[in-house]
Amino acid sequence: MFLPYGDTPNPVTATYVNWLLIGINVTVFLIVTVPLMVSQVDLSDPLLLDYLRSYGARGLVSQQEILQNISAYDLFVFRYGFRPAAPTLSTLMSCMFLHGSWMHLAGNMLFLYIFGNNVEARLGSLTYLLVYLVTGVVATLFFAVFAPGSQIPLVGASGAISGVLGCYFLWFPRNRVKTFLFLFPFLMTTVMLPARLVLGVYLIIDNLLPFIVNGGVGSGVAYGAHIGGFLGGLGLAYGFDRWQGLRRLKI
Repeated sequence: MFLPYGDTPNPVTATYVNWLLIGINVTVFLIVTVPLMVSQVDLSDPLLLDYLRSYGARGLVSQQEILQNISAYDLFVFRYGFRPAAPTLSTLMSCMFLHGSWMHLAGNMLFLYIFGNNVEARLGSLTYLLVYLVTGVVATLFFAVFAPGSQIPLVGASGAISGVLGCYFLWFPRNRVKTFLFLFPFLMTTVMLPARLVLGVYLIIDNLLPFIVNGGVGSGVAYGAHIGGFLGGLGLAYGFDRWQGLRRLKI
């Protein structure tokens, strides 16, 4: 097991937007996701028929079997998650603030907590928020390219967070990441690893290789969104550096 839990050095300035994003994601999970997860689906909802068709009712799985295993949150995600086969501008944004489970949320917020503050300090708060949202959209669209007919909704902040990681990869190569290594019972220790090594493992081992093996689809993890977000972050960080360089030349 390879688990980052901190980095160094950290910015001396406060990074309010990064904390705000973490707060929004946690709040949405607590006040929307958790209550709906324990609520029964509304059988009168007109979207339910589309949901049943999309998940193969009357095929290998009957309607009754599907209805017995879904909650109100499943239908909520079907409405507000991003479905490549039924894309909307609103779900491009709303999907970034929904998560499928506590573990999904915790993993995303951990990475945002570790890597987001340095990137916000570099960009400034408002620009950081814009980059976060733009790379989230890029990640979602990149994912959709490889699954254009999918009715399975994409949710989670990981595409946008991957954009933050792409910026971090370019801008903070000398930073060190506090990483917990766990291989019970042989190894349980904490090491300081180069940031680019940790993020390189995240991009290549954790996402690119599974993406290639699965052909871009057919997995419960949106590897394509992670890759697209990371590349989007790299591109924006490079463009930001070029723009700053041109401004200096003009001065």
